[in-house]
Amino acid sequence: MATWDPFRDFEALRQEIDRAFEQVGLGPFPSGRVAFLPGQAARHYPLVNLHDDGQNLLVEALAPGLDPEKIEVTVLGHTLTIAGEKPGLPDVRPERVHRSERAAGRFLRTIDLPVEVDANRVTATYQRGLLLLTLPRSEAAQPRRIAIHAD
Repeated sequence: MATWDPFRDFEALRQEIDRAFEQVGLGPFPSGRVAFLPGQAARHYPLVNLHDDGQNLLVEALAPGLDPEKIEVTVLGHTLTIAGEKPGLPDVRPERVHRSERAAGRFLRTIDLPVEVDANRVTATYQRGLLLLTLPRSEAAQPRRIAIHAD
């Protein structure tokens, strides 16, 4: 005879509720399904990696299918903004669509940077669906070696 474990049932219920919230974009981790939905998760698109090489901040933004001419990148102080629009299905009547999982619409992503960057020296390239940004640290954000004088 098996013993009843109420905690096992509660855990199964919790997992089911978590899955339901994730499907509508309210879960703790964005799922692939809601990586971009205008009005819900447009502030989480494009997905980015941000790292530092000591002199520059380097950003890789996953943005396939975008026209690079229509992507807007701005930098002000410690803030990076990437904006644009994902195109939808061109000239397809709704009754002809059998599946549409790739959302379309305007997006705006604002990222707080760990240091101030020199906005005049920022470079951007778009390669195979990746927006690659190089954001040089500002002079004020560069580490300085201080000479120590002994008597």
